Amino acid sequence: MTQAGAEALRGVTLVEGLEPHYVEKLAAMATEVNFEKDQIVFREGEAHNKFYIIVSGKVALEVKVPSRVFRVQTLQEGDEFGWSSMLAQGRRHFQARALQRVRALAFDGDELQAACGEDPVLGFALLSRLLPLVSRRLEATRLRLLDIYAPDRAG
Repeated sequence: MTQAGAEALRGVTLVEGLEPHYVEKLAAMATEVNFEKDQIVFREGEAHNKFYIIVSGKVALEVKVPSRVFRVQTLQEGDEFGWSSMLAQGRRHFQARALQRVRALAFDGDELQAACGEDPVLGFALLSRLLPLVSRRLEATRLRLLDIYAPDRAG
């Protein structure tokens, strides 16, 4: 999938500024996947070893709380999800559900981890790009929890 994968990766924040040979290396690891509307990509707490970049469509990241599921973020073209696959024996922190038909590039977490270990420059580049993603997800979760559980200040 090198050529199509490299084309799909252009403009994705995760690879902005990476040397072209790194983009090609990532593209060679990519597999195109599709999800139908309302399909669960993975569930919160699952061991799931895929990292995704959305090519088209929208994905909801959701968290289960007592008696319901609430949306933390809506992701779209160019966004990444499944970052926990970059952690050894990582478990999913969110549920991911397709909001419409989704086309994405999938990367095997073990293969990404191995590539980062073999080439520390690539590893640093990817992880330094993933940390802000993790931070944004934590902030989005915090804000949604405040929306739901904060006392009504208008009354």
